[in-house]
Amino acid sequence: MAPVLPVVLPLQPRIRLAQGLWLLSWLLALAGGLTFLCSGHLLTQLWHLRTFLAPTCPFSALPQLALAAGAVALGTGLVGAGASRASLDAVQYPPWRRVLGPLLVAGTAGGGGLLIFALGLALALPGSLDTGLEEGLGAAMAHYKDTEVPGHCFAKRLLDELQLRHHCCGRHGYKDWFGVQWVSSRYLDPTDQDVVDRIQSNVEGLYLIDGVPFSCCNPHSPRPCLQNQLSDPHAHPLFDPRQPNLNLWAHGCHSVLLEYLQGLASTLGSMLAVTFLLQTSVLLGLRYLQTALEGLGGVIDGEGETQGYLFPGGLRDMLKTAGLQGGVAPSPAPEEAPPEEAPPKEDLPEA
Repeated sequence: MAPVLPVVLPLQPRIRLAQGLWLLSWLLALAGGLTFLCSGHLLTQLWHLRTFLAPTCPFSALPQLALAAGAVALGTGLVGAGASRASLDAVQYPPWRRVLGPLLVAGTAGGGGLLIFALGLALALPGSLDTGLEEGLGAAMAHYKDTEVPGHCFAKRLLDELQLRHHCCGRHGYKDWFGVQWVSSRYLDPTDQDVVDRIQSNVEGLYLIDGVPFSCCNPHSPRPCLQNQLSDPHAHPLFDPRQPNLNLWAHGCHSVLLEYLQGLASTLGSMLAVTFLLQTSVLLGLRYLQTALEGLGGVIDGEGETQGYLFPGGLRDMLKTAGLQGGVAPSPAPEEAPPEEAPPKEDLPEA
């Protein structure tokens, strides 16, 4: 059986391969650790922003899978560094010789599969953030007033902190607050005729005003914060409602959070791509080093040339061997029946 992709490795190339693998393995361990940290940071941010994401948004699957892929890559890098260093010493290599094969299989199947899956999610899932933030922010704004409703009593505090920390207002802009009741009915005066008129004029019985919460105010504005009657050009002197950015945050929270989270996802995707390339290089190099040393009995400075390869036989031979080992033996060809012998001739009596 001819090996797959064989490479002849004399003594000096074998040594350089082991030394290069040692360096690549530490780079893989570094990349795996950074991937682990990036995915952990993204997962933490998503946990803090979970109130503003729809429960059905699948984006959180990306950092969870990347976390596992980074941990596997970190372990693969450490194993590769230890194995490549031990291969230079005939005394230290025998323990690695017994476990290197299973470790290569586990790293290829587990780590490679996780990295490919995580890369696919990094390319596909950021689009789901748009819908998830749209629904989540809308629900959070609708529950802003429910400070005494179980399950929603923290919506006001969280949304105020979000707008202050990320310098945003509303879902797509400050006018989004005009369409929701953000003042709790507990703080409304039912005897006030203006309050009664506003509630009765709304189909859903909501108290709507052309104002925004205090967290929408921009502290860099040179004038005191203007929160109410923002659509009335005569309500405030020297204030143009067509240019409210002088007083309020300019952007909606949807675009700000989308850009922030997609930036984190893009960084994580880049780290996953680098980790995938490094892990592929390390696993291929370890396989060639392992098979080359097997031809020399595990001694890297053995005499003569040896051959490294990916698989000991071709695809057909591998499938045939797997079938034999699995108990599926090929059916033997039918044996040809032996030719029938002619009956012996009887001697006729002479006349």
